[in-house]
Amino acid sequence: MIRRIGIGLGGALLALGVVLAVNTLRYAPEAVATAARVSTPTAVDGTRLAAQLAEAVRLRTVAPAERNRAEFEAFIALLERSFPRANEVMERELINGLTPLYRWQGRNPDLAPVLLTGHYDVVPAWDADPAGWEHPPFAGEIADGFVWGRGTLDDKGAILAMMAAAEGLAAEGFQPERTLYFSFGHDEETGGRMGAAAVVAHLQAQGVRLAWSLDEGSMVLRGMVPGLKQDVASINVAEKGYMTVDLVASAAGGHSSLPPRETAVGILAAGIAKLQEKPFPGGLTDVSADFFDGLGPHFGFPEKLVFANQWLFRPVLESQLGGSEGTDAMLRTTVAPTMLAGSDTENVLPQEAVATVNFRIHPRDTVESVLAYVQAVVDDPRIEIRPREGARGASTVSSAQSEAFGLLSASFRAVFGDVAVVPGLTVAATDSAHYQAVAEDSYRINPFVFEPHDLPRIHGVNERVSLENLEKAVQFYRIVMEGA
Repeated sequence: MIRRIGIGLGGALLALGVVLAVNTLRYAPEAVATAARVSTPTAVDGTRLAAQLAEAVRLRTVAPAERNRAEFEAFIALLERSFPRANEVMERELINGLTPLYRWQGRNPDLAPVLLTGHYDVVPAWDADPAGWEHPPFAGEIADGFVWGRGTLDDKGAILAMMAAAEGLAAEGFQPERTLYFSFGHDEETGGRMGAAAVVAHLQAQGVRLAWSLDEGSMVLRGMVPGLKQDVASINVAEKGYMTVDLVASAAGGHSSLPPRETAVGILAAGIAKLQEKPFPGGLTDVSADFFDGLGPHFGFPEKLVFANQWLFRPVLESQLGGSEGTDAMLRTTVAPTMLAGSDTENVLPQEAVATVNFRIHPRDTVESVLAYVQAVVDDPRIEIRPREGARGASTVSSAQSEAFGLLSASFRAVFGDVAVVPGLTVAATDSAHYQAVAEDSYRINPFVFEPHDLPRIHGVNERVSLENLEKAVQFYRIVMEGA
């Protein structure tokens, strides 16, 4: 009897092993579109573009624009002066005076237009105390093969690469097949209300419906996915929503020498702890699943076996992915307490204590479902939950089987070689949240190679972009413009 059981178990394990192995060998990502053919990359000398970007960095276009409008106007003038041929062949309007909207008339008016977009406002760099900066943030220095300074990665570098690509094509007498729009926002870092949102209203008033748009939101990731040697071009097809909530705890105030058992600060702290101890439900579904399924076949055999047999390993896989900040943000709505307020005096008990909590909403959730979840988890009548204005849900999810995705995919492979191209999710906010109102599909990625040591540079110190990245970006945008 025992022998028969052992034989049966052995046979079952053998069968399981065969199933796992066969699934792994047959494992392939869901097909994403790819263009049959794109043009060959053209040689680019990044020296001139680097000098133009360095000049742009010296313009302190720190949001909001009302504080230093002249710097923003100088950037617009720089675009006109640096790219004369592109400005000759395109019409330009200034939306609210500071967001340039270019229009390059296409040969075929029956085709819906395409929008390439970026923003030139930047976050502060505290250059009065430039601790940690190898080169001053607004000096626009070129050193060691890089342009250094605030805005090189986010997002002036991409804008100038777009314009350089258009300049080269215009000089050759090129006219795009379909009409191309270029929009360069001046207030993305503060929500895009006067820039991108106003461009959308302008296009709607003119009856313009875009085939697709391309914005920032990801990069060509090198060494960013543990265990994967191949570069990854994550063309993000959606972005998370945004909501900020104030948790307001109330209790008796008084002198700190006679504290009650429960204070407003203590009640608030308990509420915050509940939120962080019970994260939102998440997992490998929808766009999150598409991203990791697309990466799975590019791993070595052990990891590939896990991805190919998620019917068995999904709980383990989700647990592992949830253990990293970068991948966990792909799986669920995130919770980030960011601000605290209580008493203004160290020996006074406040009657109210306030915590500000920021949520980045996954496409599976909504603003309403997030609020309901917060209420249920905090579950304390002494804590009032006050959502701030400006909350928005996640974007719609664009197609990874479209002609546009195929063009972008083929363009990345033409310029960057053997990259894994996958649809992904932008976990931060971009102007595409506005442009989706007038675009059939919205895609988010800048054509720069991005490595782990670059992560703290965006909105941090030592922001920089290499001349090689600038050259490849021009090649990429040129191919996209030719193929759109």
